[in-house]
Amino acid sequence: MNVFGDLERFFVDVIWPVRVPLAIALVAGMVLFVFLAWRRGWFAAARRHPRPVVVGLVLVLAVAGPMGWILGSPLFLRSELVEEVPAVAVAESGGAGPVSLASGTWEGADDFHFGSGGARLIEAADGSLTLALEDFSVQNGPDLYVYVTHDPNGCTEEPVNLGELKATDGTFSYEIPPEVQASDIASAVVWCKAFGVLFATATFEGAAGSA
Repeated sequence: MNVFGDLERFFVDVIWPVRVPLAIALVAGMVLFVFLAWRRGWFAAARRHPRPVVVGLVLVLAVAGPMGWILGSPLFLRSELVEEVPAVAVAESGGAGPVSLASGTWEGADDFHFGSGGARLIEAADGSLTLALEDFSVQNGPDLYVYVTHDPNGCTEEPVNLGELKATDGTFSYEIPPEVQASDIASAVVWCKAFGVLFATATFEGAAGSA
């Protein structure tokens, strides 16, 4: 069981849809707590006994700080990379050079894990395969990797790992291992290895296993 993955799924399924009223409720609760603490003299008691208060705050921050950073930093940390992707011809054209075998559109796994842009499966003249991510954007997260799979929905027990996600935004590509055949690729996915969570999927139209 991946505890962090379960926590993130709880955050996405339960917390994220009600984030606005929950934020309002938290602010109201903090104001009420400060008012009650002042009326009941808790602040004065804390000044008289500072050591237990400091120890308690350190323990809370030691747990909440890293967890808050892991879950919250993807909301504002972004990176961009623009690489030159080979110009391709449509597969049916029979032209020489790189050929576009299939293409798809990135879609996020849910409202929180968004994804957009294009994915293209490219075959070079020597038969080597490349996955190109074009005008791509995805929710940031820890330990994100790019895979290709034989399942059009991106869910499979034997995906092919192409490497760490190079950037959250931009246009860039990945070399596909030579033992992988184009007929074995139906989708590409962005997956969080640390939490075991799917972030985005691109299903290739006309590829193996796609509808």
